[in-house]
Amino acid sequence: MRTYHCFWLLFWAGQPHQSFLTPLSKRTSSFPEKEKVLILSGNSRRDIHRSKRSWMWNQFFLLEEYTGTDYQYVGKLHSDQDKGDGSLKYILSGDGAGDLFIINENTGDIQATKRLDREEKPVYILRAQAINRRTGRPVEPESEFIIKIHDINDNEPMFTKDIYNASIPEMSDVGTFVVQVTATDADDPTYGNSAKVVYSILQGQPYFSVESETGIIKTALLNMDRENREQYQVVIQAKDMGGQMGGLSGTTTVNITLTDVNDNPPRFPQSTYQFRAPESTPPDSPVGRIKANDADVDENAEIEYSITEGDGYDMFGITTDKDTQEGIITVKKPLDFENKNLYILKVEATNTHVDPRFLYLGPFKDSATVRIQVEDVDEPPVFSRPAYIMEVKEDVPINSVIGTVTAQDPDAAKNPVKYSVDRHTDMDRVFNINSGNGSIFTSKPLDRETLLWHNITVIAAEINNPKQSSRVPVFIKVLDVNDNAPEFAMFYETFVCENAKSEQLIQTLSAVDKDDPYSGHQFSFSLAPEAASSSNFTLQDNRDNTAGIFTRKTRYNRHEVSTYFLPVVVSDNDYPIQSSTETVTIRVCACDHRGKMLSCNAEALIHPTGLSTGALIAILLCIIILLVTVVLFAALRRQRKKEPLIISKEDIRDNIVSYNDEGGGEEDTQAFDIGTLRNPEAIDDNKLRRDIVPETLFMPRRTATVRDNTDVRDFINQRLKENDIDPTAPPYDSLATYAYEGNGSVAESLSSLESVTTDGDQDYDYLSDWGPRFKKLADMYGAMDSDKDS
Repeated sequence: MRTYHCFWLLFWAGQPHQSFLTPLSKRTSSFPEKEKVLILSGNSRRDIHRSKRSWMWNQFFLLEEYTGTDYQYVGKLHSDQDKGDGSLKYILSGDGAGDLFIINENTGDIQATKRLDREEKPVYILRAQAINRRTGRPVEPESEFIIKIHDINDNEPMFTKDIYNASIPEMSDVGTFVVQVTATDADDPTYGNSAKVVYSILQGQPYFSVESETGIIKTALLNMDRENREQYQVVIQAKDMGGQMGGLSGTTTVNITLTDVNDNPPRFPQSTYQFRAPESTPPDSPVGRIKANDADVDENAEIEYSITEGDGYDMFGITTDKDTQEGIITVKKPLDFENKNLYILKVEATNTHVDPRFLYLGPFKDSATVRIQVEDVDEPPVFSRPAYIMEVKEDVPINSVIGTVTAQDPDAAKNPVKYSVDRHTDMDRVFNINSGNGSIFTSKPLDRETLLWHNITVIAAEINNPKQSSRVPVFIKVLDVNDNAPEFAMFYETFVCENAKSEQLIQTLSAVDKDDPYSGHQFSFSLAPEAASSSNFTLQDNRDNTAGIFTRKTRYNRHEVSTYFLPVVVSDNDYPIQSSTETVTIRVCACDHRGKMLSCNAEALIHPTGLSTGALIAILLCIIILLVTVVLFAALRRQRKKEPLIISKEDIRDNIVSYNDEGGGEEDTQAFDIGTLRNPEAIDDNKLRRDIVPETLFMPRRTATVRDNTDVRDFINQRLKENDIDPTAPPYDSLATYAYEGNGSVAESLSSLESVTTDGDQDYDYLSDWGPRFKKLADMYGAMDSDKDS
């Protein structure tokens, strides 16, 4: 017979509310033949048929938050192999074994060493086993059991948000959903009422209410008006234990905003408005602003203004300023104080977004009266038209009147007006205007082909107050007359093959005309009379402003005639008829059997001209060689010029030396001493020449002064001798003075140089006695004396 060993866990009844045992089966008095029992061994579960063990366990309950001083007793392990002799050892493993849970290895008692919190860990799974202390072998298979922590109400409800924000439209009905708040409780919802939360409102009545079970906040008061109060703060409480006494609670704040609806109509703060507008106010200019007040905001406060009636309905308009919601009254048409000086308008303000739910509150619009007083101002002249359009033929004579402009002073004084043309718009002064009656006339010839439209500006100003002026544009169109002859559309130069057949088309002609006739261009083509009979070609007018040139004979010879010049007369069909004679150049060329040109005298017109690359290179080489030759020749010339002028100092006279220095005249006082010319006796012997620097400085030789009665010939010979023997005189330009007239002249010296040194005035009357050759000189000097006397 097989023997079964049992492993018991015992609980002491003397420890109430500490631990609880849940049996898996009830105790029985007999063993069923095949009882299916759940045995926990190791980490696996197996179904074993037990017949000896009468009941089993696998679950315990332990209260959380134990506050006692001793360890909390859980239960007792016991094996039927335990004889009480200490041979068995109990071992505990699993969640918290050895730390949270300890076992007495001799007795099998299990205790909890720390306070347990179900919210941290609600279930602990442990394994128990009994082993032989001496051999270390298990005497019972390992059994698994569960310790569940029983909950107590130690957690208050917590809302998911600290602060809720919500909004609802104002004037909402009672029971309108606002927002739902949610609170959670960490306690066990399956055990007691610790996690059963009930909601209540602490602050916010009587405006709002909350459903106790769902936390839904609803409106509780009818017609809450945003204009009276916009913000509400509601405090909601969540309490566990089903709201009973002793339950824990938490609170949250709900900020509720009433949003605006259009429940207020616009209202004008006053019934009548008055404005003033000068009659010179231009159209679209503002006159004044009015505003209707609306207690609503945003789009519910948007207002549309309109003029519903009044005698100024068509003179004034009103628009809405979207930023300020003001009505801007503007001028639509020019005002005239003399015609009407007071306008009365009725202005209406209406909401643009009307809520049909609140129409019972009254019409969402209001009206007011606007009075506009027109003020008189000195106005400029007014033209009878805003613009003038005139037409004139291009062949009209100068000073022809082409039209008239009219302007009047709108004021009661009716001041006279004068007219003028703004020359900035008529720089060429083609037109002029009569300042009195405003008639415009031409002042220069017109040409439509040059300029079709002339746009000028006429100024009308009051004669008494020229600052009061106005302008008007005048558009003058120049009408066409047939004054231009037609001409070819292009220069025609074509060819004819030597083997051409008779009546063969070789060129099509077309023409253009600068004129623009009303009925369109109609050109006719014909050969000039001198070529009509003797020409080798014929011309056919196609009657569509084109013509064709055809061959008249069968063959042509380019060696006989290489080029034909065919005169063609082109005429228009307008009045007066204009015509011109154009020339078509036709060259005779050799062609193949298909009519393709092979060669002719006009190859330059058919084949592209130019030089080959080799020819261009040869030309460039020739140019380079020529330039090198010129440069070498110029260098040789320069080298020859650098040879010394005087090879030997001793042979000076055998060399020809050219010098082309010119003196500075009487004004050049640096090179020559003018005083020497004026007075030969005033020569300073110690002065050297200032125009050159001598190589060797010699003391100049003193020359004896010549007496006044020395003969001129002796004087010159003496000077020549002195210069010949003077070693300081180089072969350069030098100054030798021969200013002595001698004593043989009746008139003595006529030199003007020496006359400067003479004191007193001279008498030139003797010049008139010398004959007709000195008459001019006598007149000149005689006139000088008469001027001095006067």
